[in-house]
Parts: sequence; C-alpha cells; structure tokens
Amino acid sequence: MKLKSNNYYIRKSHRYLGIILGVQFLFWTLGGLYFSWNDIDEVHGDHLRKEKRNFSASMNMVSPQVVLDNLKAKAQVDSVLSIQLIEVAGVPVYQLRYFSGAMDHAAHAAGSHMPAQASNVKVQLANAASGKLIPALTKEEALVVAKSQVADPVKVEKVEYLSEVGAHHEYREKPLPAWAVTFSQPDNCTVYVSAELGTFQAIRHNQWRLFDFFWMLHTMDYESRDNFGNILLRAFSIFGLFTVLSGFVLYFVSSPGIRKVKKKVHQVR
Repeated sequence: MKLKSNNYYIRKSHRYLGIILGVQFLFWTLGGLYFSWNDIDEVHGDHLRKEKRNFSASMNMVSPQVVLDNLKAKAQVDSVLSIQLIEVAGVPVYQLRYFSGAMDHAAHAAGSHMPAQASNVKVQLANAASGKLIPALTKEEALVVAKSQVADPVKVEKVEYLSEVGAHHEYREKPLPAWAVTFSQPDNCTVYVSAELGTFQAIRHNQWRLFDFFWMLHTMDYESRDNFGNILLRAFSIFGLFTVLSGFVLYFVSSPGIRKVKKKVHQVR
C-alpha cells in the first residue's frame, strides 16, 4: 500500500480550512467594505436630527433645592447622583437621579454611567420653573420629544411602549422603559425616548440596521453584537492563522524552484 506524502495532507488540510473559513472571510471583507464606505455620523443618524437648541439665559428657574425638598417629602432620598436641566416638550425640566434604599458599591463606582432602570437608582422629573414634580413621559409627550429630534418628520407610523427588549433588539442596552416612535420618512427611522429620563436616547434607521447586521457578522457575536472575546471569534481567528500558515507551507513544499534547490542539495550529498 502506497503511503500518502506530506504534501497530500497539507493540501487536504488547507482545502478544508479554506472551505470552513471562506464564508466568514467573505463576511469580514463585505463588512469591512461597508464600514469603510459609510460615514459613521450618518450611521448614527446625525444627519436626520435637528440642531440642538440652547436654553434662554433669561428664563426663570427655581433652585434645584426646591425640587429636592419636594421629592424628600414623598420619597426616601439617600444621596443624589445627578441633577440635569433638560427640555421636555419645549418646557425646561430638572432631571434628578438619586439613590433610594441600600446602595451597593458597584452602583456607587459606576457613577453617572448607571442605567436608569438599576434597582437602586431612581429618576424624578420636575418643572424647572415651578419645582413641581412631574411623572414619567406620556405617549403624547414622548411624541413631541421625538418630533423635536427629527429634521423632517413626515408621518408617524406607530408609537410603542417598551418595558423590555431582547438581546437582538436595536434598542438593546439602553434605559427602559422607553417610547419608540417610528416615522415613515426619513429613512424609516425610529426615535427612542426614555420615559423616566425624559430624554432622547437613540435614532435607528435603515443604514444603521444594515451596519448593525454586518457588525454582527464581523464580531461573530450573534447575541449582543459587541463581545470581541466570544469563543467563536477566537476559534475562527486561530483557524484563520492555521490556514495562512498552511498556505505558506504548501507553497514551500510544492514550488518547482524549491524542489530544484532541494534536488541539487540531495545530489551534492
């Protein structure tokens, strides 16, 4: 029985590795092309948004202390995380984020990056002119906020209230609950507004959705999109290295020039 040469096994390994990895290499290439040919600001939807307006310096506001006192009268406030002046439906509003109840060390270390829905972080809105506490955004208020963000809102297709989203949702890892306002134009965009924070959170449109799809294929994280340390990506990276190395070895052992050199060395010996 004739034994098969090393060349045969190298070719076989290179061929199967190429088949296994070829499709993923194609996805990586297509994704890279799409990323490089698109303006990231347009992907984020900046071109669809109105220019941000500033507050007038002549407006009347009560002290944030008034809001804090009003809040203490109705709820337990252990410490204040932040107080921010925002606009809700054209009205200046204080957004007060505070800790109520036991505050763990992780929450304290996270600081202002803590999501609004964390169990021990509360949010309270208050009219900045009167200090009166106001509830979370209604559907009508969220619609006004969403329209104020889009440069040319043509027609509202639907408005949804989101209390939870899946790992694949385009509004993943954002504050909940939230209102999702979808416009038919421009670019079939959806504006997400946090009900408790009272603020715009994200705008998603067709260009972003395609970018997100290619990003998923690029990272090979089919659950949350952004985990570069997932096992699948690591495995394919190693297999890719083996494929490249086997290609170099295959060239070395099958090159006519290399074979001639080896033959001459053999003859000299």
